Amino acid sequence: MPIYSYQALKAGKEIVRGEVTASNLKDAREVIRKMGLVPTQISEFNDPKNKGRNSIGSLSLSEKIDFISTLQILLSSGIPAVESLMFMEQEAAKKKIRDLSKMLKTQIMAGSTFADTLARYPQSFGYIFIGLAKAGEESGELEKTLGRIKDLLTKQSNTKAKVIGTLIYPVFVIILAFIITLVMLLFVFPAFKDMFAQQEKALPFITKVMIDSGDFLKEFWYTIPIFIIAFIAFVFIVFHWKPARDVLDKFVLKVPLLSNLIMYSNYSNFMSVFSVSYDAGIPVVDCLNLGVITLTNSVLKSKISNSITKVSQGLQVSQALKATKIMPKMLLFMVATGEQSGRLGEMLEKAVNFLDKTLDGIIDTVTKMIEPVMLIVIGGIVLVMALALYLPLFQSYMQ
Repeated sequence: MPIYSYQALKAGKEIVRGEVTASNLKDAREVIRKMGLVPTQISEFNDPKNKGRNSIGSLSLSEKIDFISTLQILLSSGIPAVESLMFMEQEAAKKKIRDLSKMLKTQIMAGSTFADTLARYPQSFGYIFIGLAKAGEESGELEKTLGRIKDLLTKQSNTKAKVIGTLIYPVFVIILAFIITLVMLLFVFPAFKDMFAQQEKALPFITKVMIDSGDFLKEFWYTIPIFIIAFIAFVFIVFHWKPARDVLDKFVLKVPLLSNLIMYSNYSNFMSVFSVSYDAGIPVVDCLNLGVITLTNSVLKSKISNSITKVSQGLQVSQALKATKIMPKMLLFMVATGEQSGRLGEMLEKAVNFLDKTLDGIIDTVTKMIEPVMLIVIGGIVLVMALALYLPLFQSYMQ
């Protein structure tokens, strides 16, 4: 429903301003009057002069954690939702959180439930957050559910930080190697060019290639930024164009160690959401659907989505996941045990702990493997440059 901004009189003399949610202008005026106010000016947020005010945009992972942590603490202290949001509207450190709290407070005051209000902003919260919040509100355990969501997002943030931290080192080394190579081609080899030209013998092939490459880059220097921009565009297309992303997702699952890193990070997020949503009382099929949202690899997402169809048709979760032929056997065993014993929630939590420990081990292994690989790459570049520089010198000494 649209959001209306209003100016009204309180007690016949005090001017107050705020926002309400209503289906039309007439209903908005009625809502304001029921609040004991006399409306003097009402305008819809979608008006050109107010364009953009009813849209906060997506929240980062850290912003979601800050918002949920503060709200959960206030609610668990016995403070009503409206007063909690009013406090956050005034005291939150980030403007985006203050604006969001104001919008939520306004709509709850207009009669909406907390979950229904969140559902109007899927771009800000995401469907997982909205689904869990709705289950928590319906079960009367909103504060507890918010705590689960906070733990879930914190875990996802930590996992993301670990994976990014693992990949930062090789990216930095590759960039450094690219810069060093440019410096050698543009400045070092041209300095030796006159000296090499005095030799009677033909230059070694590797030296000639380096000198010619340096000359080309000096003359056509604009090819360097063009190459960098083209490379960035290529990376962007690979990660955002679906056909290219599908090819990449299939490829990474065939690379040793990297495939384990990708799969277990996806499994960890999937099972964490499954566990938290199951504890919140959400039906199993809906739990699985929420979990699938967290999957970033299209191959894993497709196979697990197909398994959900089988679960909706009556097949057990463990059997449906086993049919994908991509799930770890230990994980399938724990889920099957939970289903047979009637302690699925408990076993899902243990499965999450198992995945987290396994993922930590994989990250450590990948980190240790990256260092020697990067040393080989840097060593190879240094060796090629050294041979290109010193082979002509060796030739002159042997004359």
